[in-house]
Amino acid sequence: MQHNLHPCIWYNGNAKEAAGFYCSVFPNGKITTDLPMLVNFELEGLQFMGLNGGPQFKPNASISFFIICETMEEINSYWDRLSEGGTVMMPLDKYDWSERYGFLTDKFGLSWQLMKGGLNDVKQKIAPGFLFVGNQFGKAKEAVELYSQLFPGSAIEGMLLYTEQDGEPLSGAVKHAQFTLDGNVFMAMDGFGQHEFHFNEGISFVVSCNTQAEIDLFWNKLTADGGAESMCGWLKDRFGVSWQIIPAKLGELMMDKDKGGRAMQAMMKMKKPDIAALENA
Repeated sequence: MQHNLHPCIWYNGNAKEAAGFYCSVFPNGKITTDLPMLVNFELEGLQFMGLNGGPQFKPNASISFFIICETMEEINSYWDRLSEGGTVMMPLDKYDWSERYGFLTDKFGLSWQLMKGGLNDVKQKIAPGFLFVGNQFGKAKEAVELYSQLFPGSAIEGMLLYTEQDGEPLSGAVKHAQFTLDGNVFMAMDGFGQHEFHFNEGISFVVSCNTQAEIDLFWNKLTADGGAESMCGWLKDRFGVSWQIIPAKLGELMMDKDKGGRAMQAMMKMKKPDIAALENA
């Protein structure tokens, strides 16, 4: 059962500008929804939501996006475009794990990890990646297992752990993990040391649900053991990652000329969405 799982990027009024930039960088990128509040766009088959939420939150490197490149020309081209006006976190160079790799934050605040490798090994050109730092360091394995158990049709494709030879506190932490959730490839790793960022609402993940039972399941599982409820379908899990659990028909209800305004008002008052209440608004 698919739940239309996709990332949402929080912007301060410039979602369309950012979406247009990314669509110019990636071949066949396209904007699929263009509204004042949100802009949906697609890059290499991966759906994104750009939300014009205001200045309250900004994306950061705790969640980045891997780009798998098969040639030097390709990785150099992406690097040149995405680094314009951005910040280089790790230079594009040869590293132990890849003959060509780089980590950057672009001019819109979105972080990218570019790696030369085989697309057949990942099976997805762009893959979201979680970096567990600070108080969340050492919890990547727990998170990957929780997410993989929660989403039907998911699997842990591979997980490489630090060993005792790496010493404490690295021993047992995740060096790199690759897993799928509802057919979408994700990465995860633990990041030791001092970092000025952590998971926040700047990047969240939208889970579109067909039934109230599905909403209840995701809501209850993700808020359990230290998670936190927010408003309008937003929540944080116990690792601090933000999720939006929404009815699949929310957009249809909002666009209804008769019910749209009332449905929006009802949604704004809810924490966990109530499909019946929205339909009866």
